[in-house]
Amino acid sequence: MNHTTQKYAATIGLFDGVHAGHRYLIDSLKKEAEQRGLKSMVLTFNNNPKQVLRTNFKPQLLTTPAEKRVQLQSLQLDSIVELEFTKEMAALSAFDFIQILHDKFQVGLLLVGYDHRFGKDRADGFPEYVAYGKQIGVEVIKTTRFSTPTLKQISSSAIRAALANGNIEQATTLLSYPYSFEGEVISGYQVGRKIGFATANLKPVHPDKIIPGLGVYLVEIFWQNRPYKAMMNIGRRPTIDNDKNISLEVHILDFQEDIYGQNLKVSFLKKIRDEKKFNAVEDLVEQLKKDRAFVVQNWD
Repeated sequence: MNHTTQKYAATIGLFDGVHAGHRYLIDSLKKEAEQRGLKSMVLTFNNNPKQVLRTNFKPQLLTTPAEKRVQLQSLQLDSIVELEFTKEMAALSAFDFIQILHDKFQVGLLLVGYDHRFGKDRADGFPEYVAYGKQIGVEVIKTTRFSTPTLKQISSSAIRAALANGNIEQATTLLSYPYSFEGEVISGYQVGRKIGFATANLKPVHPDKIIPGLGVYLVEIFWQNRPYKAMMNIGRRPTIDNDKNISLEVHILDFQEDIYGQNLKVSFLKKIRDEKKFNAVEDLVEQLKKDRAFVVQNWD
């Protein structure tokens, strides 16, 4: 990658989710860069380093690389560099890594997150980074921890926990935007159609993305870039067949299109209720009517 002789202020990380904490770090980076007459650069990884460092590690992504790129591009950075984390990279010492940032990427300032460690085995800490930077010609500084009176812990793991618990509003606040995933419409059992609630059965396009916990959700569907009101069930359909496999079914309001084989983006806005087993299908239908009314009443 050819950079001009203009040096950069940079930060590095996985940035999964590009959440509120990441945005605080990037805002700090842009301010520090402007004060020094530097351009802003984020270096990020397209794969989770744990996939390289641990066997059988299964990521639960908040954003795919493409989704992360879109979020980062919205933050008006001068440069976004996407790297593939490799075993060779894992073997680099912190000194060697800072040297590469200086030589290859023209980094003059490295902003480190308040708890971020890098380099082989994460052996060194912030004081060592500062010392190495002085030897190499890179100023190394770190941010303070970001929190608000209502948000004490802002992290990708906290967002995953919120989604797993169905706490959609908390996840949205931590992320700074609604969580979403993309699903391909596949054939189902047509049960919903028979009871007046036709559903699209979805297969996640990106299986590494986290799916929120079991329950019924108020969601916004995007089909061909057009938004639609919808409600989604994530569960085992206990009233119908108590399937041991988890199904993803979405009922789109006022929608009659044939969308088999096409992709939908599902954006989560609010949890309506937990999944529940009803004594009769008629009871399920009555509840679904209430769920649909909830969607209409709570649509902003």
